[in-house]
Formats: sequence, C-alpha cells, structure tokens
Amino acid sequence: QVQLVESGGGLVQPGGSLRLSCAASGIIFSVYAMGWYRQAPGKQRELVARITSGGRTNYADSVKGRFTISRDNAKNTVYLQMNSLKPEDTAVYYCNAASGPIAPGSWGQGTQVTVSS
Repeated sequence: QVQLVESGGGLVQPGGSLRLSCAASGIIFSVYAMGWYRQAPGKQRELVARITSGGRTNYADSVKGRFTISRDNAKNTVYLQMNSLKPEDTAVYYCNAASGPIAPGSWGQGTQVTVSS
C-alpha cells in the first residue's frame, strides 16, 4: 500500500523559510521522479517542483530561484526547501510522483503552509 506523509509546514512571515519533508512507503522510491504540488483555496493543484530518479530538477516559474527540491533515496524521502516565501505561496503542499498520482488514493494529507505577517 502506497503511503506518502508530508510534514514541515507552518505559519511563517513573508521572506521566511520552511523545509518540507515527504516520507514514502510501499513503493520502490528510487525509480520514481517525484514532485511537490500545492493547492491554494479555490485553485487547482499545481506541480511546483520535480526531481528525477537521477536528481535532475525542474521548477515552476513562480518558485524558481526560491525553492529547492532534493531527495534521499536511502530514506525514501523527498524534501522541499522554501526560501523567500511570499503570501501567494500559501497553500497545502503535497508530494507524489511527478507524472501524477502513483496509485489511486495515494495523495497524502498534505502539509499547510501559510505565509502571513
């Protein structure tokens, strides 16, 4: 059974930083390109960062230069370092395969990020 557990969110002031983690189980983690997604209220879920099995990364224009995705295959974990946070980064953040859900029902509970003064 696929399980993705996100953590590390919170309330932060504009300009602040957070580091999100996503622990995966039930999959051969190392073969998957993984992604971080976010969903703001009233908006569709969007992919903001992806990392291939070999470590190549891509970012949405909205986060390029501020967010860094990384992975530790030994720990089955993918990370998102978020710097210079803006109010428009406020959303629930999820991880999953970069190409879409690994399996039906594989979305985790997400982690809430709120950027506000």
